[in-house]
Amino acid sequence: MTAWIVFAARLLLVLLFLPFSALDKLINFKSAVVQASEAIAAPAIAKSLIFGGLAIEVSMSTAILVGFADRLAALVMAVYCVLTALLWKQFWKSPDFRLKGPSSARAVFWDFLKNLSVAGGFVLLAIGANGSGLREFWIHPLGSTSPYASLKVIEPQPR
Repeated sequence: MTAWIVFAARLLLVLLFLPFSALDKLINFKSAVVQASEAIAAPAIAKSLIFGGLAIEVSMSTAILVGFADRLAALVMAVYCVLTALLWKQFWKSPDFRLKGPSSARAVFWDFLKNLSVAGGFVLLAIGANGSGLREFWIHPLGSTSPYASLKVIEPQPR
């Protein structure tokens, strides 16, 4: 039962990225490039950032779900969340940002905080709730936390 809870928790953590954000980048590629162009003026670089983001979202989320190099994948996702918050959730640039009353930038502020909160969740996944996994990460950065080790494999019995 523990392994299923671990899988569900990991799924909830990556669900935003895989499949939803990744699919959105594919389905609405032109809109994603327009949004990327708000932070990066060069169209080729903006497109590269979208492709890079798509690759990160799919590969790192998959690694977290299956438990392959999941500590490193979680740290990559944490950095990704912080960078996307800083690049595309710049609520402080809006002239009408305020916490009380009408403000179109308040939604961006909440998205910014959401990105930082999700980054915190990924850091916890990478190093453990009490930081006990940090040493193991430094020793074996491509190692796994073996999240499903409690699953019992039923071996076929000889007849």
